[in-house]
Amino acid sequence: MSVLNIGTRALQANQIALQTAGNNIANVNTPGYSRQSVVLTAVEGQFTGGGYIGKGVDVQTIQRNFSAFLTRQATLASATQNADVARSNKLNQLQDIFSGGSTGLGAAVSDMMNAFSDVASAPTDLTARTVALTRVDETAGRFRAAAQAIKDLQTGVSQEISQKVNNINTLAKNIADVNDEIARAQGKGQPPNDLLDRRDQLVRELNQFVQTTSIAADDGSVGIFLAGSQPLVLGTTVSPVSLVSDDFGDTLKSKLSIIRDGRQVLLDENALGGGEVSGLLRFQNNDLVEGRNLLGRLTLAITTQMNEQHALGLDLDGKAGGDLFTRIDINTTANISKPTAPATLNTGTAALSLSIKDSTQFAASDYEVNFNSATSGNITRKSDGKVITFPQTPPATAPALASVDGLNINLASGAANVGDRFLIKPFATSADNVARVFSTPRQLAVASPIAGAMGTVNKGSLQLVSLNALTNNQSATPHSPVTLTFAVNVTTNAVTYTRSDEVPVANTTSYPFDPNTPITAVDPLANWSLKLTGTPKTGDTFKVVDIKDPAFKLDLKLNGGNATAMMNLRDKAMFDGSVMTDGYASAISQIGIRTQSAGYSATVSSTIAANLEQDRSAVSGVNLDEEAAKLIQYQQAYQASAKMIQIAQNIFDTLIQGLGR
Repeated sequence: MSVLNIGTRALQANQIALQTAGNNIANVNTPGYSRQSVVLTAVEGQFTGGGYIGKGVDVQTIQRNFSAFLTRQATLASATQNADVARSNKLNQLQDIFSGGSTGLGAAVSDMMNAFSDVASAPTDLTARTVALTRVDETAGRFRAAAQAIKDLQTGVSQEISQKVNNINTLAKNIADVNDEIARAQGKGQPPNDLLDRRDQLVRELNQFVQTTSIAADDGSVGIFLAGSQPLVLGTTVSPVSLVSDDFGDTLKSKLSIIRDGRQVLLDENALGGGEVSGLLRFQNNDLVEGRNLLGRLTLAITTQMNEQHALGLDLDGKAGGDLFTRIDINTTANISKPTAPATLNTGTAALSLSIKDSTQFAASDYEVNFNSATSGNITRKSDGKVITFPQTPPATAPALASVDGLNINLASGAANVGDRFLIKPFATSADNVARVFSTPRQLAVASPIAGAMGTVNKGSLQLVSLNALTNNQSATPHSPVTLTFAVNVTTNAVTYTRSDEVPVANTTSYPFDPNTPITAVDPLANWSLKLTGTPKTGDTFKVVDIKDPAFKLDLKLNGGNATAMMNLRDKAMFDGSVMTDGYASAISQIGIRTQSAGYSATVSSTIAANLEQDRSAVSGVNLDEEAAKLIQYQQAYQASAKMIQIAQNIFDTLIQGLGR
C-alpha cells in the first residue's frame, strides 16, 4: 500500500501544480496578478532496518512570486510619473492659450500700436481713426478671450482634482476592506495570495493619484500614509481626504486635507510627493497662477499706459481725451478672487488696498504681507521669494505701507496685530472685463495740447526732436507760450538759454544747453518734456505754445502729436526691461520654459517608471512560454503518478488472486 499512498500523494501534488500553472496562464493579463508557484516538500521517510524509505510528496504552500522592494520602487516611480505627466499635460494646454502668430495676443498689441502710425500721418482721416479703434477693440477682445480660457482651464483642473480626491477615498475604503479579509485569513496558516495581489494593486492604483507609504502590521494588514506621516488607512479605519481653500480663502487655489479623529489636518503640498493630484495641485497653485499673473500684468500695464497717454491728447472737438480702455480697478472685491485677502486666522482689523505707482515696474507675481507689529513687517514676492521689509527707506508716501514693483500697498482701514498676514493678488482678474470705452472716431484724442514753434529769424541749425505733454489741463483761455532764448559764448562757444517762464523774473537765469538732456517745465496747461538738437545762434528762439492759441493759427485737427506718442509706447521699456511689444513674447517665453522643463521631467520619469515596472514584472509577471513548459512537465509527472497507482492496483490484484488459491 505504500506505493499506492506515494502515487496518490504524487497525483494530488502534480494535479495542484497543473492547476496552479493553468491559473497563471488564465491570469496572464490580469492587472496586479503575481505569478504563483507550488512549493513541494518530501514527506518524512519511514525508518527500517535497511534505512529510511520515502513516503512521497506533499504540497507545502502556494508561493506568490513577489519582491517587496521592486514593487515599492515601481509604485513610487509610477507616482512620480503620474505627477509629472499630469502637470506637463496641463502646461501644454496653458501654453496653447499663450499662442504666437497672427492670431496671438502679441500680434493684436503690435497691430494696435502700428495703427496709430496711420492716424499720426493723417489725423483728420476718419477711416484711419476707425481702424485704430477697431484694433483697440480686437486687443481688448483677445485679452478677455485669454482670461476666459484660463478660467475654463482653472474650472477643468478643479473638477479633475475633485474627482481624483473621490477616487482616493474610494480606493482607501477598498484597501481597508481587503485589510479586514487578509487579517481574518491569516489564522488559516497559509498566505491569501489573491487578496494580497488585490491589495497591492489597489495600492498601486492609489499611488496613481497620490504618493503613499505602506507599513505592514502584525495582523497582516498594512497602514497607508500620506505626506510622510498622515494615516489614510490604519487597519480597517479610513481617514478621508478632502479639498479646502488655502490659508487666505483663495478659491483659485486648493489644498489637500485629511480628516483625523474629527479634526481637519492640512497636508503640506511639498510633502505630497507624486501622484496626479500632486501634479495638478502644483499646476493649479503655481503654474496657473503665473500664467494668470503674466496675462494680468500685460493687460493692466498696457491699458494703463494707453489710457494715460490718450488722456494727454485732444480729440477732433478740442476736448481732452478720456480712457481708451475700461479702467481696471485693482481693488475690486466683486471677483471670485480678492486682490487683498486676509488670512483666515488674522486677529486684527486691518484691511489693505492697492494703487498703481508706476505701471512700467510691474512684476508678474503675488505678494504676501506679514505684520511683525501694527506698522512694520515684511512683504514676500511669491514668484522668487524676495523679501522687502517695511517701513521702507526712504519711506513710502502715506497711506502706503510700502511701494513694491510699481504698486503701493496701502493700509485702508483698521489696525494689524502681530502675526497677521495678507495675500496680495494685483493681476488675478485684470483681463477679465477689459473693453474699448468708445467707438466714435472723433473722440480719439490724437492731437497734442502743445506745439513747438521755431523763431522766424533763427539763424542756427536748431531742430525739434520731441515735445511731449506730461499733463493736460484744458481751460477756456489759451495759455501764454514759454519762450526759450539761446545765446552763444564767443570765447568758449558754450550754448546757454533763458526761459520766459522763469520765476520770479523771466529771462534772467541762463541754463547750459545739452541736446541729450530733455528740457522740462511745470506748466498750468501741460507739464512738458522737450528735446532739441542742432547748434543755435545767439538770439535764436523756440516757443512751446498752446495748440488752441489763435495767435499762432494752429489747427489741432491736423496735429497728430499724441498719436505719435501713443505709437512710441511700443518701444517703452515696461516688462522686466522688455519693451511693450515684446511683453507678450516674454510671457510666451516664461510659460514655454516651464512647459519644456515639465515635458522633460515627464519623459525621464516615464522612462524610469517603465524600467522599474519591467524589473517588477520579471519577478511577478507570468511568462507564457515558461508556464507552457511547466504544463508539459507537470502533465508527465501526473501521468507517471497515475501509472504508479495503476501498478499498485495490479500488485494488489495479484496479491488478492494469490490468496484466493
